[in-house]
Amino acid sequence: MKKEITIPFPSREEAEEAVRTLIRWVGDNPQREGLMDTPRRVIDSFAEFFSGYKENPKEILARTFEDVGGYEDIILLKNIRFESHCEHHMVPIIGQAHVAYLPRHRIVGISKLARTVELFAKRLQVQERLTSEIAHAIQDILNPKGVAVIVEASHQCMTTRGIHNVGVSMITSKMLGAFKENESIKKELMMMLKQLSSFSNS
Repeated sequence: MKKEITIPFPSREEAEEAVRTLIRWVGDNPQREGLMDTPRRVIDSFAEFFSGYKENPKEILARTFEDVGGYEDIILLKNIRFESHCEHHMVPIIGQAHVAYLPRHRIVGISKLARTVELFAKRLQVQERLTSEIAHAIQDILNPKGVAVIVEASHQCMTTRGIHNVGVSMITSKMLGAFKENESIKKELMMMLKQLSSFSNS
């Protein structure tokens, strides 16, 4: 069995000093006026960017509702905007997720689906894992008949560095349960995704 390595959690002071080191490494002076407060601001930003490590999807998805008038058809939440960070270069991944599930008698508040997306997005990520983690969390916690997650995002590791290819987006999907096994349900989902919301032009 592989032994798990425990890494001591750094202090706030250590984190800010690491930012000062990076400032010196790029060739600037962390003591000049414009950069004096930068380490504090960067760490404050990191606390927000990566707040997903401190949250548990079970707590978000725990409260469900049973009195739904017997509704057992697809529930789809479209265009959930998210901001994440690439684990290879720590630059933004910006996109939107579409989350659908087929309830098994119980439903969850739609804001909880958006919060679940945000929870996993606010960690160092690759898009493939982000898509899978969202889907499996909803499937494991809610136990619906099926879950589908489709993510489209732009990766600034491609647009602002390296190949500098602007306008490229990546699409990933994860289908579980009925969405993977039942072709007619999958087709129904695709039709729902193609439909434009009447609110989009209002």
